[in-house]
Amino acid sequence: MAESPPSLPFTRSSVEAAHKAIKNHIHYTPVITSQTLNDLASRPQSQEVLIGTPFEGQKPAWPKIHFFFKCENYQRIGAFKVRGAFHALSRLRKEQLSKGVVTHSSGEILLKDPGNHAQALALAARTHGIKAYIVMPTISTPSKIAATKGYGAEVVFSGSTSQEREAVVEDVIRRTGATLIPPYDHPDIILGQGTMALELERQVRELVDEDALLSVHRNQDNSPNGKHVTNGSMKTGFITPLKPRSGHLDAVIAPLGGGGMLAGIATALFATGTRVFGAEPSFEGADDGRRGLAANQRVTTVKTLTIADGLRTPVGKINWTVINDKSKVKSVYAVTEEQILSAMRLVIERMKVLVEPSAVVGLAVCLYDEGFRKMVEEKGGGEGWDIGVVLSGGNTTLEAISRMFATGEKNAERAEGKIGQNGERIAENVAG
Repeated sequence: MAESPPSLPFTRSSVEAAHKAIKNHIHYTPVITSQTLNDLASRPQSQEVLIGTPFEGQKPAWPKIHFFFKCENYQRIGAFKVRGAFHALSRLRKEQLSKGVVTHSSGEILLKDPGNHAQALALAARTHGIKAYIVMPTISTPSKIAATKGYGAEVVFSGSTSQEREAVVEDVIRRTGATLIPPYDHPDIILGQGTMALELERQVRELVDEDALLSVHRNQDNSPNGKHVTNGSMKTGFITPLKPRSGHLDAVIAPLGGGGMLAGIATALFATGTRVFGAEPSFEGADDGRRGLAANQRVTTVKTLTIADGLRTPVGKINWTVINDKSKVKSVYAVTEEQILSAMRLVIERMKVLVEPSAVVGLAVCLYDEGFRKMVEEKGGGEGWDIGVVLSGGNTTLEAISRMFATGEKNAERAEGKIGQNGERIAENVAG
C-alpha cells in the first residue's frame, strides 16, 4: 500500500492551499442576511423563558446582533462535506488513487441513509475517475442504497453494529488496497472544511462594502478594497487577505458533531480577530463537546436520538486538539430540541431556506442561549456583533419536516434508532 503524503500543518495558509485545490469542484455558496432574524436576536427574551435556568430572576440580555448566514445547504450533495472529501482526494498519491477509497456510511444506524460524507466521497471519487467503496448496513433502505450507487460508489454491506462495519472496512482495504477516508477525524478533511471560513470572510466584506447598514459597525470605514467575486454566485474566487475594518466578523458559530468543520473554521480564522464558537444539541448527552471542555477531557462515546442527527457523534481525537485550544475555539454552547425546531422554523418560514435540524444549532444558540447572549451584550457593548452562522446542510425531506412539526416541538424526532429485542429504540455511538 502506498504511503500517504505527510500531513499539512494546521495553519491558515494550509486552508488557503486547500481552497485552491478544491475550488473548481465545489460551489461558492452564498452568504445571505435577514433583517427579521437580526431584529429577533436583538431583543431580550421574556422573563418566563428563563424560569428554571441559571438566569431566572435576572434581567434578560439585550445584545445587538447582525447575522451573515453561510448557506452550505446549497453546496454539492446538500452539505459542506464535499469540501473535505475533495481535499482529501487531492492529497493522495497517484498509486493510492488508482486503488480507490473507502469509507463507512456515517451515522447509518440512526439515520438509515448513506451519510453526507459517504455521498461526498463517492462524488469526489467519480469526479477523479476512481473507485469508491461505501460500507453500509444490510438494514439500509433500498432508496438510500440506490442514492449511494447513484454517485458511482460500490456499496459493500455489513452488519448493523459499528464493530461489524469497521471489520468490513478493513476487509475492503486488505482486498483492494483502497485508502480509508474517515468522515471528520483527519487533517485533510479538517483543512478542507475550513475553506468555507475563507469564503465567508470575503463575502461578508463584499456585502458590507455594498451596503454598510448590514453591519453593526456601520460607522467604520467601509471603502472597497479591490475587486470581489459576486456574492451568492456559484463561481470560484481567489481568497485575498483581509484588513480589520467594517465588514470584519466579530464571531463565527458552527455546528459541532465530529468536529471537522469547527476545527477547520477555527484553523482558518486563528489570529484574525474573529472569535469561533461551537454549537451542539443538549438532548441525551449530545453536548459531548461542551461537557468535554468543562472536564478538560474528550468524551469518547455519544448515544443520543437528538433530532440534530448529523451531530450524533463524539468529537474526533485530532479535532479535539483544536477545539480544546481556547485561543482557537472560545467556547461551545448547547441548545434543546425545542430551541432547534424553533430556529429551524424561522429559517424555513422567514428566510425561505430549507435546512436540516443540525444546520440551525448555531442560530438557536444566538437566539435562545442566555449565557451566549449575555456574553455578546457585554463584549459587543452598544455596537454589538456581526456573527457568521454556518447553515451546514439541507439534507432532509418534506415528509421528515412534517413529522417533526406534527409531533410537536416538545416531542419531535427525525429518525428512528436501532430496534432492540423488546422493540425499544437504542441509540448507538456512530461516526457522523
